[in-house]
Amino acid sequence: MPASRSMMPKVAYADLPDVRLAYYEVGPRQGVPVVFCHGFPELAFSWRHQLRAFEAAGRWAIAPDQRGYGLTSGPRATEAYDIEALTGDIVGLLDHLGVEKAVLCGHDWGGIVVWQAPLRHPDRVAGVIGVNTPFMPRAPADPIAIMRRRFGDDMYIVNFQKPGEADAILAADVGRTMSFFMRRPLAGTPPASGGLSGDAGDGAPVQTFALLNMLQAWDPKFDPRETFLTAEETAFFVDSFERTGFTGGINWYRNFTRNWKRSAGIVERVDVPSLMIMAELDAVLPPSAADGMEAFVPDLEKKLIEGSGHWTQQEKPDEVNRTILAWMDRRFPT
Repeated sequence: MPASRSMMPKVAYADLPDVRLAYYEVGPRQGVPVVFCHGFPELAFSWRHQLRAFEAAGRWAIAPDQRGYGLTSGPRATEAYDIEALTGDIVGLLDHLGVEKAVLCGHDWGGIVVWQAPLRHPDRVAGVIGVNTPFMPRAPADPIAIMRRRFGDDMYIVNFQKPGEADAILAADVGRTMSFFMRRPLAGTPPASGGLSGDAGDGAPVQTFALLNMLQAWDPKFDPRETFLTAEETAFFVDSFERTGFTGGINWYRNFTRNWKRSAGIVERVDVPSLMIMAELDAVLPPSAADGMEAFVPDLEKKLIEGSGHWTQQEKPDEVNRTILAWMDRRFPT
């Protein structure tokens, strides 16, 4: 068995109405479990360090491959990846496991899912942990229109709206794609100013986040950034995305407008214990993005992970594990 696969527990499956959800589970089935929700382009495997730490601590944890990823099936229809479906999958997984309530922990896109879950399913969420991704209130207008106006058509989320284009670029050489993404920020990189929030009218240069253009022009021989994955870990990601492609994950982005339209009238208040883990050097989701969260999440603790870029639970697993387990011990003692 490759070393990367031995890092994960045995896979299990939950047959939900429109997907077969693959998940990994550790620890005794007692107390309040944590469900770890990954982002893009990632997998349940992204939480391997946390699953091992929870198992060692005797705590219950579950990490699914979310719809369209890994060993979980992916519907064809783009609208099957909206936020209602994504949060519904978590509830379906809890039903399958006989769990009344769980703490939901999400990174990147998974963070959006776990912050939205208590708004739609308040009776199933015991607590929320955001990793890099803060609670984001509903935008005043269609978020894709806002991003297009501010950053232009090459901004990656705007570009993702074009059917098939990003899918083909990312899948053309999966090893190259994953190597481009999965790297640490350079030493000495200043804290990011944040590209998806605030006002660019002060004359400062605007980051356009044209990631697909950057990927196509990228030469790994001239990239000084270090990877944080072993060869075996890299192979796990590459093998998975070579099999599935990236369309399932990109379809999450293609529902930004649909999610915005369908979220009108939802009360934006997270009334459960919450933890916000921020990464000092995340270029897209900087610590400043979490400013003001207390207005929507009154029972909130914050923790800054210094020196980490975007892939925090993989770049700084020991610090993330200590932070989450200490918070769980305080708020949800066994």
